[in-house]
Amino acid sequence: MPAKRLRLTRVHVFTLTALMLVLPAAANAQTGRVTLQATVSETVALSVLPNFSSGDVDADVISSGNTVRITLSSSGAKGAVVIRVPLLVRSNSSFKLLASVDPAAVITQLSVLNVRATGELVSPQAVNGLNVPQQFDSRGRDENAFSSLDLSQPLLVLSGPRVSLGGMPNSPNNALQINLLIRLRQQPGHGSPIHLTFAATAGPPIQ
Repeated sequence: MPAKRLRLTRVHVFTLTALMLVLPAAANAQTGRVTLQATVSETVALSVLPNFSSGDVDADVISSGNTVRITLSSSGAKGAVVIRVPLLVRSNSSFKLLASVDPAAVITQLSVLNVRATGELVSPQAVNGLNVPQQFDSRGRDENAFSSLDLSQPLLVLSGPRVSLGGMPNSPNNALQINLLIRLRQQPGHGSPIHLTFAATAGPPIQ
């Protein structure tokens, strides 16, 4: 007798579980479709090409998530300095790029020289949809023609649409490469490094 009650209990549990699984499916079947909803966080990652060369100054580059910090120090040379920085942007949303310099007085130029897609996982709109304010845009122009800048506060250098169609934060074929030219008035002084910071954030492009 106890064994019979045990078998009945198992049947009841199985029946209840089956009903819990079937009822939602039946409700969806009445509408003829199943709707799945999910939210993906907006992500922007910033880095520098590994073969970046800082020319006549010593540079220490730290990339962390959406920020790149470049510390420039004296290498013993004299005079003005020109540095070309190949920034890599990966994003699953539109983005903005800001720049700041400390101390700000040492920089005389920050220009976007050109941009390119690094591979097939870059959105076709990433290059053509890039928006660069005129004061920072040297694409197709003389790179020596530039306006004076005040980067004591972060300035918006450019913005653009979604870059990456897939891949990982270190994939070689899903980034937008933005080549920047930075002109310093003088070499960093001994013991007085220059800190150049780029930060990318998710957000609608500027018009």
